[in-house]
This record gives sequence, C-alpha cells and structure tokens, in this order.
Amino acid sequence: MGWIEVIVGPMFSGKSEELIRRLKRAEYARQRVQIFKPQIDRRYSDTEIKSHSGLGIRSELVESAADVLAKVEGRTEVVGIDEAQFLGEPILGVCGQLADLGKRVIVTGLDMDYLGRPFEPMPRLLAHSEEITKLLAICVRCGNPAVYTQRLVASEELIVVGAGGMYEARCRRCFEPQLAHDRVKAEKQTTAGPAAKS
Repeated sequence: MGWIEVIVGPMFSGKSEELIRRLKRAEYARQRVQIFKPQIDRRYSDTEIKSHSGLGIRSELVESAADVLAKVEGRTEVVGIDEAQFLGEPILGVCGQLADLGKRVIVTGLDMDYLGRPFEPMPRLLAHSEEITKLLAICVRCGNPAVYTQRLVASEELIVVGAGGMYEARCRRCFEPQLAHDRVKAEKQTTAGPAAKS
C-alpha cells in the first residue's frame, strides 16, 4: 500500500534536510528511490537537492508534475519531490496516482507564500496526505519559532526563487507581509524621480 508524506514550513526550516534524511534511510533499507525537483529551482545544483546547510542527494530536474509521473520507474518504491509548490495543481493528481500504485511519496513545499497566504497546491496536498510534518525555522529578528518566509527584495511576483539575502524566516510578531510591496513602491519612486526632473 502506498501513501503520501508532506513536509511543510517556511524557508530555512529544514524541509529539504528532512526529505534527504528520509530518502537516505530508504536507500539504506535497500529500497528503490527516485528523487525529483522542479526545473525552476536551480539555486544550488542541477543534479542534487541541496539543503541550505549543504546536505545533498542526487535528483532529476522536471518541468512539470506530468514529468514526474513519466519518469517514475515501475520498480521504484519511494518517490521524493522537493519544492512541490512550483509544480502547481497537477502535483495533487500525480502524488495520488503514485500512492495508488503502492509507492511511498515524500513531498516538501512552502505552505505559505511571501504574504502569509496559503501557497497552493500545498494546502490541498496536506488534506490528501497520510502523514504531515510542519517544521519551524528560527526568526532572524528575535529568535522565536518562525512560521513565515519574509521576502526582502522588491518584487510582487508570487514566485521569486532565491535563498539567503532574498528571504529570511520570521515569527508572527516580526513578519512584515507588505515589505516587498513597499520596496517596489520605493524603487518606482526612485526611478521616477530623476525622469521627472529632466
């Protein structure tokens, strides 16, 4: 019988590290493992899932959730998928199909976006999973448990792939969801200023 395990939390909470730990344990148990990550996430490596702390495990890049399904071999027992929020709604069906085929599916992703809103499709994937692990980071401002990912750069795009310097973990008290929007406004005013004077 297959099942779905979902590991969620903000950036810097150790999601990829926990995924790597579970997958390496499966390999030690001589289970056949395949690991995937979205093509958009090339922060540290094209051939590995890497944690912020430097741990890594080999993986394959995929452009879509359908690619995961197409690449999983029949003999595979455990499927790992990192940063599933970047694969969109179709990942729900793919994970369900793999579990129905008897595979253990371990998925990581951000459960909230940079504004603190549910980051689809992760909430729906949580609803359909057999096991949920919610990890917390440490707030860089005060040291309290952090559930939010604070965007530090000026962008209003939902997806901006980055790491340290672009994002940091924040607790409920220190989280500033409007910070990225405020920085976009400030940049627009700065660039409009010289043009207006000439």
